[in-house]
Amino acid sequence: MIDTRRGLGLGGFLVLVLLMVLVVAAAGIFPFRQLLAQERAVDLTQEKLDALVEENLRLEQQIAALRTDEEVERLAREHFGLVMAGEVGYVAVVPDGIVDPVPAGRDITFEREEPWWDQLWDFLTGRDIVDG
Repeated sequence: MIDTRRGLGLGGFLVLVLLMVLVVAAAGIFPFRQLLAQERAVDLTQEKLDALVEENLRLEQQIAALRTDEEVERLAREHFGLVMAGEVGYVAVVPDGIVDPVPAGRDITFEREEPWWDQLWDFLTGRDIVDG
């Protein structure tokens, strides 16, 4: 007897289910990434706002301090080398030929390549979309 039944069989059915799962997963990754990236952007913006509020408070305290005679005197002495009448001011001079062993402003940083799994995780979670 010849079997005329033409179905997918168990193997074909599993392949079809796997293909459908992959299509659904691929269709869901990009909106999921976008959602996570937007949440990350909101978090970063909130952190920036908190930092700005803190900076404003610090600046307000600095403004309040500048309204005192003691702070004005301290700044005049520190930044401009001024002295009060009757005081003697001294200036330390570095002799010629003496070089600073650590030049100012020379920070050495090394860029490090992230491993592929971190890059994949950043892609899946949308962190590659948002800076920070």
